[in-house]
Amino acid sequence: MSDHIDFYFDIISPYAYIAYKKILKIKNINFKLKPVFLGGLHNLAGIAAPAFNKYKMKNMQNDCELVAKKNNINFKWNSRFPINSLSIMRGYLCVDISKKEEYLNSFFEAYWKEDLDLSNEEKIKQQLKKLKIDENDFFNSISNQDIKDKLKRLTQEAFEKEVFGAPTFIVNNKIFWGQDRLEYALDEINNI
Repeated sequence: MSDHIDFYFDIISPYAYIAYKKILKIKNINFKLKPVFLGGLHNLAGIAAPAFNKYKMKNMQNDCELVAKKNNINFKWNSRFPINSLSIMRGYLCVDISKKEEYLNSFFEAYWKEDLDLSNEEKIKQQLKKLKIDENDFFNSISNQDIKDKLKRLTQEAFEKEVFGAPTFIVNNKIFWGQDRLEYALDEINNI
């Protein structure tokens, strides 16, 4: 039996934001955060993201707002959705372990609470400044081939485990896809 839950995420996913906020409230379970590049994952799986279907997009926006309200999560649909999250996800891999949680929370909130345009490099720099992360080190690091390869590898590994979207939870080799499946993942780890 597993002693943790794997949490696959990309900041571009509003549902991953909601799931992350739920996870922060859970103190007695170990979550292993597994960053992926959702665009690459969708390409590997041969699926189109809901953001590119106007019917799904409208429903997704309404659904996220309902779920966030129900769970008392501050949420605002980003007016620039979707963006390319590659730099931010690579950045998560680069930042010091002591800054990872703060980094992730900061970028999730910047996008899904503050409606910031994180495709704008200046907005990313502003976030880095708030986090006291050197922007030159950051941008050099995310350009490093090892970091690029690491995110590709993590995304490929997720796909090989049959992860096709974010958020996804895996516990005891069972996949639970979507923020609304967190409770099922918790049941699984608690042997309910």
